[in-house]
Amino acid sequence: MYIRRILLIIVLAGLVGGGVFAYKVYNAVFSPNTSFNNEKAYVFVPSDASFDDVKGLVEPLLKDPESFEQIAIRKGYAANVKGGKYAIVKGMNNNDIVNSLRSKNVPVRVAFNNQETIADLAGRIAMQIEPDSLTLLKAFTDEAFLKANGFEEATRLAMYIPNSYEFFWNSSAEEFRDRMLKEYRRFWTEERLAKAKKMGLSPEEVITLASVVHKETAKVDERPRVAGVYLNRLQRGILLQADPTVIYALKKHTGNFKAVIKRVLYKDLELDSPYNTYKYAGLPPGPIAMPDISAIDAVLNPEKHDYLYFVANVENFGYHKFAKTLAQHNRNKAQYVQWINSQKIKR
Repeated sequence: MYIRRILLIIVLAGLVGGGVFAYKVYNAVFSPNTSFNNEKAYVFVPSDASFDDVKGLVEPLLKDPESFEQIAIRKGYAANVKGGKYAIVKGMNNNDIVNSLRSKNVPVRVAFNNQETIADLAGRIAMQIEPDSLTLLKAFTDEAFLKANGFEEATRLAMYIPNSYEFFWNSSAEEFRDRMLKEYRRFWTEERLAKAKKMGLSPEEVITLASVVHKETAKVDERPRVAGVYLNRLQRGILLQADPTVIYALKKHTGNFKAVIKRVLYKDLELDSPYNTYKYAGLPPGPIAMPDISAIDAVLNPEKHDYLYFVANVENFGYHKFAKTLAQHNRNKAQYVQWINSQKIKR
């Protein structure tokens, strides 16, 4: 009888202990374990991260980091960390958190436009995906890649069509660059290629001219007219004489692309640079900046007219006055020069 009581006590104790253990296990796995107020928090896990790195990233988001660690180890995640951007939803339990970190890499939207140099582009992209700007710049300027795909130093910026694209945050520099090449080829549809060919221009030349058009006017509705002027000049063998190309030549000559140049001086027109379209005929060697798609399509779909000149319209800022003759243009230009002098803009 005494032994039976002891056995009964042992069994009951085992059941209680087992129940307590099961309760603890259940809580560790299925009880909510977040400690933030927003609906979601995002964790950016580097490609070379260890589990200790992950613990450091998620700890501020959790009520009980130790229970998270236990479940992560049990589920095999601690030995199989993967880089990426991961969402932790408010109220998630450890099981869900580990599942998210293990297999639910969230894409990011990567957007860029109006970059003036390839280095600027690298800096812009580095703010949005994992690789740093130097790693990206190395991939963007790889000579073997450029040569294999028909680009060179002067035209390499043309490969990047400004838009918004979906990537994984941990995409490599080469993966980003290679995707941009695919997007470039996708952008140049048969229709766009046919229009460029009809004008006697390559896709890179279209983008080069578009970069000048983009710099000349921020008004999208005016870009086809400006493009028409430059195409008229090209077809007639007249120098483009585009101030933005001179500004770019000055910046390239000094190496200071941060310089703000509001006024082109006569002495600037003497700078010996292939980008100086007051001195050299035809298009510059490559884009002077990254043009919007609207500027590219403006070149491909120019306004048909007989204008050969234009100058800023001081009566309608942002737009320009266009002229068919030099005499008419000089009258328009005199009005602009009078205004810019009144503003004391010397550089």
